[in-house]
Amino acid sequence: MDKPSYFPYLRGKQFELILLRENAELLAENSVVPIIEPVKSNFNALIRTVNTLEDNGVKYIIIINPQAGQSPVDSDDILNDLIKGEFYGFKNISIGYILHPKTRKARLTKLLKQYRDRSFTLIHYGFGEGKALSEAISKFRNIVHHIFIDGHSGKLYQKFFKNNNSARVLVRDGFKQQKKNADYPPSEHFSDLHITYEDEGMDGFGDFLMVGDDYSETGGPAYAVAIHLTYLAADDDMNIYHFISDQTDSPVDPGGKFLEALEKLIIKLNRDNSLLLKTDACKEYQNLYDKQHFPGLGYVKKLSMQHHIELIADYQSKT
Repeated sequence: MDKPSYFPYLRGKQFELILLRENAELLAENSVVPIIEPVKSNFNALIRTVNTLEDNGVKYIIIINPQAGQSPVDSDDILNDLIKGEFYGFKNISIGYILHPKTRKARLTKLLKQYRDRSFTLIHYGFGEGKALSEAISKFRNIVHHIFIDGHSGKLYQKFFKNNNSARVLVRDGFKQQKKNADYPPSEHFSDLHITYEDEGMDGFGDFLMVGDDYSETGGPAYAVAIHLTYLAADDDMNIYHFISDQTDSPVDPGGKFLEALEKLIIKLNRDNSLLLKTDACKEYQNLYDKQHFPGLGYVKKLSMQHHIELIADYQSKT
């Protein structure tokens, strides 16, 4: 790989796809390779997003066997409508395949053979037979990435996929999910993987941003509003602020709660010794504060994801 690549793992929800479209140029310039797991059976927004990524020269991964949600998107629909259809002939796409505990090796090898001229990314997400799988796929030269989800693939398992043909990437969930927004501490450690991935024997790194690996179709009522922003602390270690609204005991007034949390963010941002990088996302938070405007919780989450990508891009540009 030319330079260390960052692989953010996204679940193809509306605001995540908008995030990718709006920041396609940033992704291309900073070797950011988004992993997209489709969660909507209507592919219109995904198609728009992928067209934008292609137009901007962004490399990206589309998972063809999603596992997220109670009723995951049908794999055949993705293959027929997207891989053989809308995305046929696209240069920057890599076909992502999740290797979960119930994966059948024969299905994977059939796909690798069927799409021999297409780039593949294998996402190791709980499959247990590392040695047998490594032997079964050894003859294929179209596997460009092995992505290991930390906690679902051990060191010995990872060792079986060490070869010169494929980059190895470790994706770690740095977000410590709480059941209630009110339970988040003001600040805590997020990840050091952007610094230590080479010590792990990897060529790149990734995370689930500040959304976390836990997927839900919809959020519950917001008894408290939380804004999550990552920052680099001592030795460039990555921590995360949780700015929590003062109101935490009823589901009403999300707009008012957002402005309470936002005020805490703005105070932290404008301190002389602030550790928050003044990203474009933070400028938008400042703009919302100046207008005292609540744009909706989806938009707020999108800004925090954008800030995180901008922070990593800034770090990588200096190393």
